[in-house]
Amino acid sequence: MSTHSPLPAPGAPLQHYVSSAPFDLQSVEAMTPEQSKVFQASQLRLMWWKFREHRLAVVSGIFLAALYFGILICEFLAPYNLHTRNMDYIYSPPQRVHLFHNGQLVGPFVYGRQMTLDMDTLKRNYIEKQDDVQRIRFFCKGDSYRFWGLIEGNRHLVCPAENGQLFLAGTDRLGRDVLSRIIHGARISLTIGLVGISFSFLLGIVIGGLAGYHGGIFDLIVQRIIEVLQSIPSIPLWLALAAIMPITWSPILIYFGITVILGLLDWTGLARAVRSKLLALREEDYVLAAQLMGARSSRIIGRHLIPGFMSHLIATATISIPGMILGETALSFLGLGLRAPITSWGILLTEARSVSVIAFYPWLLLPMLPVILVILAFNFLGDGLRDAADPYK
Repeated sequence: MSTHSPLPAPGAPLQHYVSSAPFDLQSVEAMTPEQSKVFQASQLRLMWWKFREHRLAVVSGIFLAALYFGILICEFLAPYNLHTRNMDYIYSPPQRVHLFHNGQLVGPFVYGRQMTLDMDTLKRNYIEKQDDVQRIRFFCKGDSYRFWGLIEGNRHLVCPAENGQLFLAGTDRLGRDVLSRIIHGARISLTIGLVGISFSFLLGIVIGGLAGYHGGIFDLIVQRIIEVLQSIPSIPLWLALAAIMPITWSPILIYFGITVILGLLDWTGLARAVRSKLLALREEDYVLAAQLMGARSSRIIGRHLIPGFMSHLIATATISIPGMILGETALSFLGLGLRAPITSWGILLTEARSVSVIAFYPWLLLPMLPVILVILAFNFLGDGLRDAADPYK
């Protein structure tokens, strides 16, 4: 027996099952709460949701944020002043932190040390004195310093015991604490990447934007210049540009000189990316509308075209910064970059250029560890931002 409704009689009006009320995109009938949440979300919120799914990128972002916050207060975080020398503890190996002494909880402490000299190899050997317990102090008074070279201070997050020592990463050939120098060196090594990428972005966006928007002979000349620069090996070009800087320059001038060099060598890839994007976007209707309204080229590029792929530029920046950090480290390691009294991770690694030093004092290679971690963190962060740049993918 059929369950279908009987057909209406010929000429009778059909029954109307669709509501005649105006369609409301925000109505409950139109979308579920989950759909409404996504539909009403801004582009920035969608990007954040997409970025949050990349757990490794989130962890890397938190790690880098902590590092960049740390360089603001590195004088407070470092146990010693940058230039403090402990001449009785030259090439002292890293000390182990203990919590228990003779089965009793003492808190974080290190054992005192006694140095003996091996007359055959002239190597300094340090023996822990188990009866000399040196408790680590926190939020304490220690070596004096000038905060950012301006304000006198002597407060530290961690300090050695009174008349004690605390070398968690060992000491160098002058008895300077390696950990304190790594913390201070982060200020130069991390900021040189940000300053360099700012200079590189300025060149890449301006030159690439003009080449992509106007094209013609200017675009042809720019492309040939980029091809010439990219065909030159990076390291010889670094060495040549670094050798141009006068040896009489102050450390600050050398810092900015190295930054300019790194920016001059990194703008080419960004300029090509900007050019290719603008070649496609300049044909859009809104660009033609802006031209008909009399907008200048600089306004069309800066206000209408560049914001259309700014997320891609941010992702590119996070991937380019590690290259600049490695460039500064390589130049300083080769002796052609920054020079004392400025301290960076590359300068610290110059202490380990000798094979014999590495064999006897391997802790002098510890400045390489933050370089590796920062490079990996920036790469993971760049991957997350690149995925978040297209939240609908």
